Amino acid sequence: MAEKYDVIVIGAGSVGIPIAQYCARDGLKVLVLEKAPSVSQGDNKHAIGGIRATHTQRAKIFLGLRSIEIFSTWKDKHGDDIGWVEGGYCYVAYTPEHAELFKNNINLQKKLGLNIDFHTPEKIRELVPGINLDGLLGGTFSPNDGSASPLLAANAFYQDALSHEAEFHFNEKVVSLEKDGNQITSIKTNRGKYEAKWVINAAGGYAKEVGQMIGLDIPVSPTSHEAGITEPVKHFLKPMVVDIRPCEDPTFGNSKNFYFYQNNEGQLIFCITPDPPIYGHDREETSQFLPQIAKRMVDLVPRLKNLKVRRTWRGLYPDTPDGAPIIGKVKEIENLINAVGMCGQGFMLGPGIGEVISRLIRDVLTEDDKIILEELSLYRDFGQVEMLK
Repeated sequence: MAEKYDVIVIGAGSVGIPIAQYCARDGLKVLVLEKAPSVSQGDNKHAIGGIRATHTQRAKIFLGLRSIEIFSTWKDKHGDDIGWVEGGYCYVAYTPEHAELFKNNINLQKKLGLNIDFHTPEKIRELVPGINLDGLLGGTFSPNDGSASPLLAANAFYQDALSHEAEFHFNEKVVSLEKDGNQITSIKTNRGKYEAKWVINAAGGYAKEVGQMIGLDIPVSPTSHEAGITEPVKHFLKPMVVDIRPCEDPTFGNSKNFYFYQNNEGQLIFCITPDPPIYGHDREETSQFLPQIAKRMVDLVPRLKNLKVRRTWRGLYPDTPDGAPIIGKVKEIENLINAVGMCGQGFMLGPGIGEVISRLIRDVLTEDDKIILEELSLYRDFGQVEMLK
């Protein structure tokens, strides 16, 4: 006989763990099914740790602000050091188009509660010591954004979920979803069979495959992104620095934006967005990544040329056509909820999403929740791409 739960979450990553955590906190009987041997063995461990509310879409701003509140107060409330640093985010502008874009975004961002301003090149130089001033027109700075350790945070959230009696089954892969009409009646794994009032798809880069088990087309296509980390050095850089200029590189490959910051241990962590996207599940690092991003970083901040890189790695961004997550109920299957397509932002949005999913299940949505679920619906128009995705 199948064991029964209120909620079964598929995936124990950046989003699945907080969903389990907050559902369990709210008194629901929760089971998380994870094919890996422990939490965060998918792409949470590949995340670089940035956490921001500096978006251009209401839903993501709401989720980002709440997540920052959770990350920034976690140590005081729960005692776990998750590596939180309130360093802010700095978007630099070297073209009139980007300067205008940032300035136009600020009105909406401030209206929704962000602490953000556009600053002069001189102020940006104070924030990013040694930045190349040639052509710099200024940039935005949002001081309340920050960073944390994805592994430390995931473990802290996992332990909190366990303390509220959430169950986690590792090395257990979902192999099929059985349905009767518009209801999932049971979940089969390689080790057993379960029933739940609600099933949550939080499978990250494998969200589409979960949907296909019940004939549902979920527009999530994983793309490969690479990152790296340097040796630790004396702290000199507070914010995450983001340069959204595209770059043509016939030798090592074209790229879109790149970004980097100095973590709480003094190491610089960096990442780049390849152009065109590299679709698939390939997590093998490449030989072209380091020369590709090193050139861009040293051009932007020449003093970085003296840093030694310790290692690089590659992970997946579960991308959607418009760069925003897919969150909410599925019309075709009444007891299925998606929390997928994070586009590389699952770590920074996960805690906020966990709370929203719990309220959705318990039918106690706030007005902000309703906006989030409307804007991030599976049934939205995916033609409008978020400007700062």
